[in-house]
Amino acid sequence: MKVKIVRCIDNESIEAKIMSPANVILPSITDGWRFNFKKHAKKKQFQTYILVATTTPDEIEGCLIFQLKDTVEPYMAYIEIAPHNKGTEKRYEKVAGCLIAYACRLSFISGKNHFKGWLAFDVMEENKDDEIKLMALYSQKYAAMKWGETTMVLSPEAGENLINKYLN
Repeated sequence: MKVKIVRCIDNESIEAKIMSPANVILPSITDGWRFNFKKHAKKKQFQTYILVATTTPDEIEGCLIFQLKDTVEPYMAYIEIAPHNKGTEKRYEKVAGCLIAYACRLSFISGKNHFKGWLAFDVMEENKDDEIKLMALYSQKYAAMKWGETTMVLSPEAGENLINKYLN
């Protein structure tokens, strides 16, 4: 799927795509990422996607692992932007938004019964303050709602808004 991300250095809109990582070496902790996508992508219940800029298709800008829990409930198991897209010197904006919107799209396509269009995910950080900050970010930026201790959900309405904002 074609998307647009924003190059931070000049605020230029850049063509990118979200795709399955066929013949691509996925990042892991040893590459400076927080999650080991190389390992997790091997699990058969997971669907893995990467986001790459069309100008640098060999460099992964972000990763997403989606699953259907109990074959009905859409769940964003892992999401992460590349280390070079974090902090004050980041390369691109909108990478996380595009991947979350894509997960929302998958929730409409794959979700069953009353789970259709709903997307759940967990926010778990070692430091409780970091967890609270990240949950607040998901709430403010993506309209996620807290559900229990660490779980957050995106409603079908919030998902549609993200799809319209980041994918269309």
